[in-house]
Amino acid sequence: MARMRIGISLASAQPGAGDAEAAARVLARARAAAAAGLDSLTLGDHHSNGPMPYVQNVPMLGRLLAEWDHRPAGCLFLVPLWNPVLMAEQIGTLAAIAEGPFIVQTGLGSRGEIGAMGLDVPHRARRSEASILAVKALLAGERVDDDELGLRDAAIAPRPPRGVEWWHGTHTDEGLDRCARFGDAWYANADVDLAMANEQLPRYLAACDRHGVTPPRIAIRKDVFIADDDARAVEVGQRLIDAGYRGGWGRGAVAFGSPDHVAEQLAPFGELGFTDVIVRTMVGVEQDEAVRSVELAGRVATALA
Repeated sequence: MARMRIGISLASAQPGAGDAEAAARVLARARAAAAAGLDSLTLGDHHSNGPMPYVQNVPMLGRLLAEWDHRPAGCLFLVPLWNPVLMAEQIGTLAAIAEGPFIVQTGLGSRGEIGAMGLDVPHRARRSEASILAVKALLAGERVDDDELGLRDAAIAPRPPRGVEWWHGTHTDEGLDRCARFGDAWYANADVDLAMANEQLPRYLAACDRHGVTPPRIAIRKDVFIADDDARAVEVGQRLIDAGYRGGWGRGAVAFGSPDHVAEQLAPFGELGFTDVIVRTMVGVEQDEAVRSVELAGRVATALA
């Protein structure tokens, strides 16, 4: 089995933080991830989250790239919420700043977010596919006309000098097939436990077989809490689970413990065929322990090498 890469998805939501403090917390975790030698750095994408501070991906990543190096970096775009030209321009500029490969993660967004932004998107999956194809064409230097998307002779610059990786967050048959048809990576949801992964991964691989595609990556996100003291990590992690973590996620959807203990919990995903685990510190962990958790993720990566 090849080494399973350990990347990080930084928590953009910072409940209880002041506005400036929210950005500072994310910056501190990014610096810890860089020092820990993690394999990739990404940010999420959500909208209309007030009054809870949620740092937005494009400006925040622009700042964080000053702390990063040639390792892959990028962010999630909830595609139906973005004008394709604007999305392509943001990707092109961020990728020009980045020293290494750029990752574009995609999702559909919630109907609440869509409504809050004054959009009318009755068919999110169809809109997402059309937009992804338009963005790919724009990033390739093409001029794009698309009546459905309302695009007229669109072109963008700068464009990514080192290319773009596309990771699609989905679990439906339609989404997995689209991911394979595009020749892109699948990005499994954070709440997927081993049993769910055993059911979903074969469907993606079957779709790849149908389309004659070799999966470029198979990634999964995992909420984790890592501490020097295993008992402390279990105490905090189990308390969060018992309180109904993220609306009732099961214990198998998260990992917590010492670095070796967390590596033991993540290793079965590598045995299934996942190439990348993207960790995010569990919601509800205090900032000092969250930063230490990110630092210790480097030891998890070493244990899984």
